[in-house]
Amino acid sequence: MKKIEKLILLICVVLFTASAANAQVSIGISVRIAPPELPVYVQPACPVEGYLWQPGYWAYDDADGYYWVPGVWVAPPTPGYLWTPAYWGYEGGFYGFHAGYWGPHVGFYGGINYGFGYGGVGFYGGNWEGGRFRYNTAVVNVNTTVIHNTYVDRTVINNITVNNHTSFNGPGGIQARPRPEEVAAMHEQHVQPTAEQLAHQQHASQDKSQFAKVNGGHPTAAVMDKVGGKPMNERGQVATNSKLGNPNANPNQNNPDRPNAGNPNRPANQPNRTNINNPNRPANQPNAVKPQNNGTPGQPQPRVQQPRVQPQRVQPQRARPQPKQQPQKQKER
Repeated sequence: MKKIEKLILLICVVLFTASAANAQVSIGISVRIAPPELPVYVQPACPVEGYLWQPGYWAYDDADGYYWVPGVWVAPPTPGYLWTPAYWGYEGGFYGFHAGYWGPHVGFYGGINYGFGYGGVGFYGGNWEGGRFRYNTAVVNVNTTVIHNTYVDRTVINNITVNNHTSFNGPGGIQARPRPEEVAAMHEQHVQPTAEQLAHQQHASQDKSQFAKVNGGHPTAAVMDKVGGKPMNERGQVATNSKLGNPNANPNQNNPDRPNAGNPNRPANQPNRTNINNPNRPANQPNAVKPQNNGTPGQPQPRVQQPRVQPQRVQPQRARPQPKQQPQKQKER
């Protein structure tokens, strides 16, 4: 009996250790319907130095299907960290969600072309130097009256950009596998999306005009200049009919989460943040666990969190998913 108790205790210790060390394994949601194509939109100018771009993405609601979470400028949890976007991956008849995360390097995000520095591999929209973020204005839009720490590098645009609007990885979508440097980044210390990022997604889920079945793949609010700020449509115009944010917001006011970009010696948020109290939220990991087929084709699985979508303005070579059910067809821009 004592041997059995010791064995159980040992197993628990091993599982706990593995969980702590392997912070990139995520259980995201899984559904049988492919996410819509990524809408093409204009990026708003970065309002505050040190903010980084989180691409928009299709999230999923088990009752109403896919809804668009606007691309937005957000404060990183600490200077020096970069955002790895979430992505959808198709495998075994299901589209699984892989959660995004913060880390010292950008990991694998499915080869998806989100645009604005996220062309499918890595990130070329800027870099951290001496505790301050330098923006590559060849690919990202910044307010240069507020932000002066910039440079221009156009060579990266055509080197690795994936030229289509497909929103998922796998058969029928983007055929990409992690590169060695992306695999290495996946095993680094990660930080989950901030409370601000989670609130941003929650607000999007409460606006019916963000759902694909209502907007046909063209959300009312495609982007925002910051969380709770100005909602804008795909053309970069203020979306006055959106329920998100504040159309009259001043992007340079009320930024409690502004990063310490100008003072690297100032205390920053700790990277080892624990999960916010949300039992349905997956850990910040890029690898979704393969779902189990419950024998009910076409039935979506329970809802979870995610982050995601937006390509460069380039001509796509559209990929057609293979599953039986198809998402609402998008209009080509």
